[in-house]
Amino acid sequence: MGRGLSAVVVQGYPSGVSAEQTPIPETAEEPRPLRLTAAAVLAGLEGLALVVGGAFILVLGITGDADDRQQAVTGGVTLIVLALLPLLAARGLLGQRSWSRGPAVITQIMALPVAYNLLQADSAAIPGGIVLGVVAVAALVLLVNQETTRALGIRGPGRASE
Repeated sequence: MGRGLSAVVVQGYPSGVSAEQTPIPETAEEPRPLRLTAAAVLAGLEGLALVVGGAFILVLGITGDADDRQQAVTGGVTLIVLALLPLLAARGLLGQRSWSRGPAVITQIMALPVAYNLLQADSAAIPGGIVLGVVAVAALVLLVNQETTRALGIRGPGRASE
C-alpha cells in the first residue's frame, strides 16, 4: 500500500520507466500504394453491386409471380454468394495480403464476358455493360501494376532471389 500511484505500470514498459524515456518502436510497414487502394475500392464496389442486385432479384422473386419465384430466388441467392469473392478480395487488398490478388483478378476476368453480353443487348443494359467493362479493365491494370505487386509481396517469374 505504500507504493501509491508511482508503482503504476504502463503496458509495455517496466516499472519506473515512462513512455517518454522508452518510446515504442513504430512498425516499418510501407504505406499502401494508391493503386492498390483503388483496386480494392473497385473490387469492393463490384461486390456491393452484386449484393444489391442479388437482393433486388430476391425481393422481386419473393413478392412477384409464383411461376418465376424459384428461379428468382436461386438467381438472387447466387449473386449474393458470388459477391463474397470480390468483397473478400477487397478486404485482403486493403490489408495488403498477397493471396487477395488472385480472387480480385478472377473477379475481373469473370466480369469481362458479362460486360460483353450486356453490350450485346438492345436495352438499358448497354450503359451497365460499358461501366462494368471499364471497371474490370481498370481493376486488372491496377492489379498487375508493378507497384501493386511489390506492395503485396508478389514476385514475378525469375525474381525469386531479390
